Amino acid sequence: MPENSGLNRRNVLLGGAGAFALAAGTAGIARATETRGAGPGRPLGGVFTLGVASGDPYPDSVVLWTRLAPNPLADDGKGGMPDRRVPVRWQLATDERFTRIVRGGEALAIPETAHSVHVEPWGLRPDTEYFYRFRVDGQVSPTGRTRTAPLPGSLSPLTMCFASCAHYGEGYFTAYRRMAEDHPGLILHLGDYFYEPGGRDDNVRRVIGPETVTLGDYRRRYAQYKTDPDLQLAHAVAPWLVVFDDHEVENNWAGDIPQERSKTPGAAFLTRREAAFRAYYENMPLRRSAKPRGAEMHLYRRIGWGGLANFHMLDTRQYRDDQLFGDGNKPDAPELADPLRTITGRRQEAWLLDGLRRSRARWDVLGQQVWFARMDQDPGPRVLLNMDGWDAYQAEQARVRDAFRTTRNTVVLTGDVHSHWATEIKADFHDPSSRSVATELVTTSVTSGRDGAETTEFGDGMLTANPHVKFYSFRRGYVRTKIDARQVRADFRTLPYVSKPDAPATTAASFVIEDRNPTLHRA
Repeated sequence: MPENSGLNRRNVLLGGAGAFALAAGTAGIARATETRGAGPGRPLGGVFTLGVASGDPYPDSVVLWTRLAPNPLADDGKGGMPDRRVPVRWQLATDERFTRIVRGGEALAIPETAHSVHVEPWGLRPDTEYFYRFRVDGQVSPTGRTRTAPLPGSLSPLTMCFASCAHYGEGYFTAYRRMAEDHPGLILHLGDYFYEPGGRDDNVRRVIGPETVTLGDYRRRYAQYKTDPDLQLAHAVAPWLVVFDDHEVENNWAGDIPQERSKTPGAAFLTRREAAFRAYYENMPLRRSAKPRGAEMHLYRRIGWGGLANFHMLDTRQYRDDQLFGDGNKPDAPELADPLRTITGRRQEAWLLDGLRRSRARWDVLGQQVWFARMDQDPGPRVLLNMDGWDAYQAEQARVRDAFRTTRNTVVLTGDVHSHWATEIKADFHDPSSRSVATELVTTSVTSGRDGAETTEFGDGMLTANPHVKFYSFRRGYVRTKIDARQVRADFRTLPYVSKPDAPATTAASFVIEDRNPTLHRA
């Protein structure tokens, strides 16, 4: 099916209550009052304030999501919902008028999961566009567009956009709207979906509430973000693959170790992490297999897109060893090459290496959080490395880099650093003339860092120190990729400002990665 459908902004953001009621009647969906022990005691008002979303597409299934919240910014984080189960009706159709409904049913939104709904319809057609919506107590949600993945072996082209680092207080989420306007078939979010600190007086937009520590805090912060119409639009136009980074819990946390140990020491941090994971699951279009168990959450996974691409979605936070030398940028040292140090954990590393070696996809794509390529932060004679990135876990970095040689093509996607970068991953970073074995595309932030700039003294220094870097920009934006059997084209999209709404997006640079040629070519 074509990625560019007739779905427009009005179709996505507005629902038709009359049309849904007629379709629901013909589908024989039960009334809320007929569900024993469920349903509010009185009609709810405006429950779909947080929009809809879909994610984790398979050839025969996709996740459909919503969360009920008539008062999304309620102090307790419960969204103004009653303390009881509420039946939610859902429909999936092949047309946006819902005249061809293929699946439908009822799910219970319960207080224990903040009245969120995760529906996983099965038996769908591969490589097919679908439309979905929900209904509660006579109210109809916005309509969302989603699609299933192609069958194994298919080389159908894909437009995929990816983003990272959206701070509500530091700007408007226009990048999400511009991404939606590109009509992608898939969107990846690589982490820092929200930021945990409380509001500041100099914020562009007001952040509600204190720093997120409790479950109620996290739920409320997600609710504020999800009321943003630009973010809602991006969720409604395509399925998402999501992974978290640090700010969904606390800045630069590592495993069971917080950055500020005096603030949340020991067991207190695990309690906080449990709350953060629980709220993350409640607010993301994730499958039930990702539902947290206490302070543990299995988020890394592999999503195939026919024979075109395997998306290996990584978790570089939950299983990593603590950053060395107090974090930050520090000189290279033998301790960084300790073979026992890990950024992914032993089990996830083995899963990744096995997946890369077994892959028969045209493109293997890693969706992950922090700089993978070696990035010397000092243009002078010394080598200065980021303790939060793969450079501080050099033995594992080398093992994964060696596995790239076994794939046909590998592209690493990265977020975190609030700037665009296009980089070649060298077989030996100590030898700039060594061959490239993969490429890395780094997306800038949606808003974090505010308006930014085209170039900076720091960025110019990084170009000098790292000849494998081919481009950078410190503007806000996202990356749009067009993937087919012959090449990946990456367009680095930038916005001139985020301190005001509705900025235009332009392409600052474009690169092509050709099949079996892991180098970057200006388009």
